Amino acid sequence: MWAAFLGPVFAPDFLCRIPFRVLRARVLLLVASDVDALCACKILQALFQCDHVQYTLVPVSGWQELETAFLEHKDQFKYFVFINCGANVDLLEILQPEEDTYFFVCDSHRPINIVNVYNETQIKLLVKQDDDLDVPAYDDIFRDEEDEEEDSENESDGSEPSDKRRRFEESAMVMFDLAWIMSKDLNDMLWWAIVGLTDQWVQDKITQMKYVTDIGILQRHVSRHNHRNEDEENSLSIDCMRIAFEYDLRLALYQHWSLYESLCNTSYTSANLKLWSVQGQKRLQEFLADMGLPLKQVKQKFNSMDISLKENLREMIEESANKFGMRDLRVQTFSIHFGFKNKFLASDIVYATASLMESIEKEGPETTNFIKALDSLSRGNLDKLHQGLDLAKKQLRAIQQTVASCICTNLVISQGPFLYCSLMEGTPDVKLFSKPVSLCLLSKYLLKSFVCSTKNKRCKLLPLVMAAPMDVEQGTVIMVGIPPETESSDKKNFFGRAFEKAADSTNSRTLHNHFDMSIIELKTEDRSKFLDALISLLS
Repeated sequence: MWAAFLGPVFAPDFLCRIPFRVLRARVLLLVASDVDALCACKILQALFQCDHVQYTLVPVSGWQELETAFLEHKDQFKYFVFINCGANVDLLEILQPEEDTYFFVCDSHRPINIVNVYNETQIKLLVKQDDDLDVPAYDDIFRDEEDEEEDSENESDGSEPSDKRRRFEESAMVMFDLAWIMSKDLNDMLWWAIVGLTDQWVQDKITQMKYVTDIGILQRHVSRHNHRNEDEENSLSIDCMRIAFEYDLRLALYQHWSLYESLCNTSYTSANLKLWSVQGQKRLQEFLADMGLPLKQVKQKFNSMDISLKENLREMIEESANKFGMRDLRVQTFSIHFGFKNKFLASDIVYATASLMESIEKEGPETTNFIKALDSLSRGNLDKLHQGLDLAKKQLRAIQQTVASCICTNLVISQGPFLYCSLMEGTPDVKLFSKPVSLCLLSKYLLKSFVCSTKNKRCKLLPLVMAAPMDVEQGTVIMVGIPPETESSDKKNFFGRAFEKAADSTNSRTLHNHFDMSIIELKTEDRSKFLDALISLLS
C-alpha cells in the first residue's frame, strides 16, 4: 500500500514501497484531537479500505493518553501510525519499544525532533516530497558531551531550530499527496485535504502566503476531479458531491446564520469595527447603511434573505468593507455541494468539527466527541454536521463576548516582553476555554482585537500569554502562548521552550501533556513564580 515516505525523510529512495497487506499486519492508528488530524485520518482510513488493511483507531488528546494507548497495545501490534503527534519528541526514549516495532509519524507540529529524523530503522517520518527539513549533518548533532556543553554555554535562551525545521505541513495535505502518488485519490479525500488546510489557516498556524500557495496546488486537483460539462451538470444525482474554488467572504458561518450575527462574531470584522464599544456598534450600523441592506434582511437567516439582495451580496459587502478599512474581507476558499440543496464552505466544516470535538455537553465516554467529529466529516452524516454548526455558533458568540469583556475591563496587561490575560473562575463560558483549541481561538481573537483597540505601538508587537481555569478541584490552570499579531509574522511560536525553562527554573508543578508545546497545565498557586521566571527569561 505505502508508495510512501519511508526510510529517512531525506533519503534518495523516497518512494520505496513497503505494502502493509504483504506484511499481513494489523496497524494501530493513534490520532490527535484536531481537525487536520481527523482529516488525515479519514484519508488514511479510505486508503486502508482500498488495500483491505486491518487497523484499530485510538484517539489521543495528549502525551499521557498516547503512552497509555501504546502500553496497552504494544503486544498486539508491531506497526503504529501517529497522526499529528509524536514528531517533536524523542519517541524511542519516551515509549521504549521493542526492536521489531515500527512507527510511521505524520505530524504537523514543529520543530521535528532530530533523533526521529536520524532513526532509519524504527521511525519513518511521513513528509511531502518537496518538504526540505534542512536537517543538520549527523556529526554536527551527535558529538562529544564536552562539545555539547561548550555549545550550550554559547547558546542564548531564546535560540530556536531553523525556519525550515519549524515549518508547518498540514497532515491532511501529506496524506492526500500520498493518495495521489498511489493514484488512489478520490474527491472525498481531496475535500478532507482542503478542510485540513483550512483548519491550519483558521487556527492561524500558517502564513497567508503558505495558505494561498497550497490553495493553488489544491485548485489543480479540484479542476481535475470536478471537471464536468453543462449537460452532465444538469443530470447530477441527488447524492453526488462537487467541490468548487471560489472567492468568498471571510465571515464565519454566514450562510448558516444571519449576516448580522456573522459580522458580530467574526474576529476580523469585530476587531476592525471595534464592536465591543458603543462607537463600534455605531460603525456597524453605518457599514450596513453604506451597503444599502435593510436591518430586517440582515438580521434574518441568510437562507431567507431576498434572492435579489443575495445575488450581489459579496460585491456590495466588499465595496463597503474597503471604505471601512477592511480590505481583506475576500478570501480564496473552496465550497462543497452535496446534491442540490446542501452547500458548505471549508471553514464551515472546520468550525463545526472543532466544536463537536471540544463540546462540553456530557454524552457517554470521553471518545464520544472524537467519534462524532470524525463522523461529521462524512457526507452521509449531515445531521452531525448541522449539530456541529449550532455548537460552533455558540462557541463563536462565547468567544466574542469574552473578548469584549476582557477589553472593556482592561484584563489584557503588558508584562514587559509579552501581554498577559487571565480568565477568572465564574467568567461566563469559562468551562469551554479549559479546552485547548477553544482557548487558542479565544487567545488569537483577543490579541487581534487588542491590537486594534490599543494606542500603544509597542504593545501591538507583543505576543500574548493567556490562562484559564482547567480543573477547580485539582487547582490547575491551562495556559497558552501565541505569537505577535503582525502582518510580517512567520507564525513561529517560541513559547514551548520558554515554558519548559520557566517551569524548570522555578520547580513549578506543570504538566506538558499537549502535543502543541505552547500549551501547558500549571498548579494555580505556582502561577505567579512561573510568570516571573517567564518575564525574566524573555526580557
